Amino acid sequence: MRPITKTLAAELKRRRRALMRLMGENSIALIPAANEAVRSRDTEYKYRQDSNFTYLSGFSEPDALLVLIPNRRAGQYLMFCRERDAEKEIWHGRRIGVDRAPDILGADDAFPITDLDDILPGLLEGRSAVYHTLGKNQAFDAQVLHWLGESRSARRQKGLDPDAFISLDYHLHEMRVHKSRAELAVLRRAAKISAAGHCAAMRAARPGRREYELEAELIAEYTRSGAEHAFLPIVGGGANGCILHYTENESELADGELVLIDSGAEYQGYCGDITRTFPVNGRFTDAQRDVYEIVLEANLAAIDATRVGEHWNAAHEAALKVLVRGLKSLGILKGSVPSLIKEEAYKPYYMHRTGHWLGMDVHDVGEYKVGDQWRELGAGMVTTVEPGLYLGSQRAIPKRYRQMGIRIEDNVVVTAEGPEVTTGDVPKTVLDIEAFMSANKGAA
Repeated sequence: MRPITKTLAAELKRRRRALMRLMGENSIALIPAANEAVRSRDTEYKYRQDSNFTYLSGFSEPDALLVLIPNRRAGQYLMFCRERDAEKEIWHGRRIGVDRAPDILGADDAFPITDLDDILPGLLEGRSAVYHTLGKNQAFDAQVLHWLGESRSARRQKGLDPDAFISLDYHLHEMRVHKSRAELAVLRRAAKISAAGHCAAMRAARPGRREYELEAELIAEYTRSGAEHAFLPIVGGGANGCILHYTENESELADGELVLIDSGAEYQGYCGDITRTFPVNGRFTDAQRDVYEIVLEANLAAIDATRVGEHWNAAHEAALKVLVRGLKSLGILKGSVPSLIKEEAYKPYYMHRTGHWLGMDVHDVGEYKVGDQWRELGAGMVTTVEPGLYLGSQRAIPKRYRQMGIRIEDNVVVTAEGPEVTTGDVPKTVLDIEAFMSANKGAA
């Protein structure tokens, strides 16, 4: 588990207090830890804690429940967790344990996770609202309903039952979309590690190598920096770059083709997410340069639109204008740019949006609209900017541009001074990419 420093402890405490202020009197919040997942027979996938749970506690163990009860005299922040067990810890690693949990986690009190059925019904008594997101974990939902039943049957008074289940997601997600200074510092570090991984993969690119060899460079660089991959890396050479979520990463990289890499590091619970597309042999062909320059212009236009006071969709709109104009210049689309955008004629070649929130999750939480209007960007929000063009084998595409997938993705912090690109350590212009790859020939 990541050590909880004084700075992090203060940050976690601030978050819990902010949430409890939103919850109000006579309420209770129940936030369960993520479940472990079986990979095959008696082996599990590497455990990753639920992001909301981490956001409020910094606790990375499974089999735990975080409970918040505003203004409770006997303690507002309770943690249910596993007890110490010498034999199990030999096999599966150290546990914090119930006795140490208050000191390490800053909880007011801690109880064994096995005592939930005895304690939770009493905690639910007299609460008018239960903050818990139903539908994510059906087994836990059933437990909550069982505890409510036990609470009702244990007393004779009426009118004290919770009359509302309120989803925690809305409140927590709105908190998480506005990053604190501490969060931004970790996100910048995640971006730097992600950039180093991309540079390592770019150095390793050679005709004849396999996609998974570049993937290995990414993961090795992340691991060296105390991070891990935030999602399965996408390394698509040639036509594989046109598959948006390509993860097989098995093909041989061919001379004269491009390779698209979409990957990011997760560092201390926060994610980077970068995409770069570059020539396997280090030199763009004229056709590749034509398409690449269009996507790069769209990337820069979208970044420029990622500003305080702009609406969320402004970056997408800016990118679309450039991409559609570019598709016309390549002879793929015909007509006026506004009409082609309105008719979505670009969709066969650009089928996703230009960005998403970034934070503890790669596609981080937070609403993109307020009512039916795109939300306004504010300082402390973090987003990706990732336009692309995916030119497959459609007859409308001139042969010189076919089987070419190009995406350029950066991570951007919205600040009062303007957009801050945190992923600029990876070469992005044609000249910079070619210079980087030429200088690093024979380095890997």
